[in-house]
Amino acid sequence: MSVHPFIEAEKQGGHSVKRACELLGVSRAAFYARRSAMPGPRAMRDAQLAERIAEVHARSRGSYGAPRVHAQLQRDGQQCGRRRVARLMRALGLTGRHRRRRRQTTIPDPNAEARPDLIGRDFTPDAAVDTRWCGDITYIPTEEGWLYLATVIDIASRRVVGWATADHLRTDLVAEALRQACARRRPTRPVIFHSDRGCQYTSAAYAALAERLGVRLSVGRTGQCWDNALAESFFATLKGELLEAQSWPTHAAARSAIFEFIEGWYNLHRLHSSLGYRSPADFEATAA
Repeated sequence: MSVHPFIEAEKQGGHSVKRACELLGVSRAAFYARRSAMPGPRAMRDAQLAERIAEVHARSRGSYGAPRVHAQLQRDGQQCGRRRVARLMRALGLTGRHRRRRRQTTIPDPNAEARPDLIGRDFTPDAAVDTRWCGDITYIPTEEGWLYLATVIDIASRRVVGWATADHLRTDLVAEALRQACARRRPTRPVIFHSDRGCQYTSAAYAALAERLGVRLSVGRTGQCWDNALAESFFATLKGELLEAQSWPTHAAARSAIFEFIEGWYNLHRLHSSLGYRSPADFEATAA
């Protein structure tokens, strides 16, 4: 016989519930709580926390795992441990999205003018904003054919400060992204822009544009993805959290989704572990 039926039998036999609980080494509060099927205080707190976890996970478009969910809860004033968050996420069946390796799209120009590497794989976010940028090109498959995306990212804040899309890979694509970055940010001192050795970035037309805009060009080594790791990382995030979640019927649909992801989510709200679990906007507001 379990504890609960034994005490019930004792009670029905006219015996004291208090005495029965003492004999079995259980509290009367535990007996009555079990009898009324009321959850305990910890179960109640878990239920409330699980609700908040589900909200944060949904707000992240299902992309956050336990570390970022935990960081966002702390930012919201919710005191809890990361292991507890991970346990409740498992119970809810919630997981984050993981990055996939992306295809290599760089086409180097063997006749391009030699340029230095001014970054040297240093993508730490400890410098002032608008002093070092980086960027790259990626592709998005749609039912209308490939859509290409070029980016300019501030290395200090991780903010996407310029981007452009097109149905081609000509230099105009990367030039538009750089022009947008300079128009938005209006850097007051020379800024370095780092890229791979793709022919668009090493073209004479791009060099002339950079000179007019006061931008110093920097390139990594051929075939070394780690030489432009930050730009690669952004594309992995974009694809893992948005583009690979569904198919895209048109260029316009993909472009609209990219706009909303970058301008409405990534720059303003997405937490970055490299920034101490702050968003690019929060980092820049603190650094200002």
